[in-house]
Amino acid sequence: QVQLVESGGGLVHTGGSLRLSCAASGTFVSINDMGWYRQAPGKQRELVAIITSGDGTNYGESVKGRFTISRDNAKNTVYLQMNNLKPEDTAVYYCNADFRFFGDTWGQGTLVTVSS
Repeated sequence: QVQLVESGGGLVHTGGSLRLSCAASGTFVSINDMGWYRQAPGKQRELVAIITSGDGTNYGESVKGRFTISRDNAKNTVYLQMNNLKPEDTAVYYCNADFRFFGDTWGQGTLVTVSS
């Protein structure tokens, strides 16, 4: 059994910053890709950022230049540094990880609200 637990969401004003964390727990061999997705009310879930086990990254177009994804393999944790936040970044942010042998796993989500 593996689990992802997100933290760091909250309310911030336009232009502000937040840092999300997602820690993996349980018994597992290794984690391949880790990433962040988000879902705003009435919209489909979309990719925010992905980081591979080799630290390769890929970002959604709307967050490029503002968000940075990173991971600490010793802590089995992925981070999302979000700068220059905009109201349209308001969403529930979900952590995702591809565990070897377990496959894709999702966190419970953390709410980010950006006020104008």
